[in-house]
Amino acid sequence: MTAAFLAGLVAGYGVALPVGAIAVLVLGLSARFSLRVGAAAAAGVATADGLYAAVAAAGGVALARLITPVAQPLRWVAVVVLLGLAVHGGWRAVTRHRRPQAGGRAEVLSTPGRAYAAVLALTLLNPMTIVYFAALVVGRQPAAGSSASAAVLFVVGAFTASASWQLLIAAGGSLVGRALAGPTGRLVTALLSSALIAGLAVTLLV
Repeated sequence: MTAAFLAGLVAGYGVALPVGAIAVLVLGLSARFSLRVGAAAAAGVATADGLYAAVAAAGGVALARLITPVAQPLRWVAVVVLLGLAVHGGWRAVTRHRRPQAGGRAEVLSTPGRAYAAVLALTLLNPMTIVYFAALVVGRQPAAGSSASAAVLFVVGAFTASASWQLLIAAGGSLVGRALAGPTGRLVTALLSSALIAGLAVTLLV
């Protein structure tokens, strides 16, 4: 049973450690708003990774084969969403810097609930995550199959790894936000975050 949990930890860190668009988004939200918002976004990522690990553990490679044909359309959706967030974030940052009183209205991802829901949905748009988990699950299963308890421990391990790494990213973003607490610092942080998100969105097409 311990081996299944450790396998889940390794799998979770394997999919979480590469710093991509979602990690940059989590860091940017934490720096721009608060650690609570960043932590909620991190929880959204971990939830999606846990769900994909559960689906992969339940269905294995068969589900991976079903979702592979629609990988490209889903990738385009993710690109559009990321570019939209980048443009909106940059526009709002410039508006708030020029007219601070305009910042009183709620922004798209400025609350923990909105950040969690949006990042969860965005992370679920990455079909390659389930392919990754499915390949690992199938590779580690013995010929006779795995027990239900081992599958649950695998999922718990994957969720734990993803959550711990994403929360570390959110904490780092919070520290950056405190270091750049002034109006100019927040503008620079927001614009840099938007630029990185836009750039990483474009790389999804390569």
